[in-house]
Amino acid sequence: MKPLFVSLLAGVLLAGCSSAYYGAMDKAGFAKRDILVSRVEKAQGAQEEAKVQFATALDAFLAVTKVDGGQLKAKYDELNNQLKDCESRAKEVNDRIAAIDDVAEALFTDWGNELALYTNAALRTQSQQQLGATRQRYAQLMAAMRSAAARMDPILANFRDQVLFLKHNLNAQALRSLDSMSRALQGDIANLIRDMEKSIREADAFIREMKTTG
Repeated sequence: MKPLFVSLLAGVLLAGCSSAYYGAMDKAGFAKRDILVSRVEKAQGAQEEAKVQFATALDAFLAVTKVDGGQLKAKYDELNNQLKDCESRAKEVNDRIAAIDDVAEALFTDWGNELALYTNAALRTQSQQQLGATRQRYAQLMAAMRSAAARMDPILANFRDQVLFLKHNLNAQALRSLDSMSRALQGDIANLIRDMEKSIREADAFIREMKTTG
């Protein structure tokens, strides 16, 4: 996409006018269907990055439980940075999902409205069936994405509590407390990674179908 065109559209996006944005993109040759596929791809990438980040944060968390008191301050700083990175990745994932939903609703609304424009009943029926199938496939994708994203919130809350506790208790007792939480966090993050991978596979399938039927 041309940089100048992107910069011109930035003002429209900041104004929060999605319909004007999609109209301008359509005139420039970028259909809502293409924007939807692009946003699903970006959300898929964001989930990949979040999956890696949460696994990295778990490694840092486990490392803290194995240090002596002299290293604890440095490890706390590292853990706090990992928490901030996890929060940033989680926000990006949720923002990407919201962006997908925005363009999908615009696409489906236009598609449904345009069914009345057909004069050929057979083509209208075929298009209506395609719309229904695409909506159903999209619902499966969003269910997987939202389920994976929802797993991040309790992990972040737990992680945040532990980092805050460690901040004010840089001692052996704090380490024992962290160690008791490590198994629970490992299980939670393993479930998150499993759901992220399922969501990423759903995104792959959705992208393939959209490109095949486009």
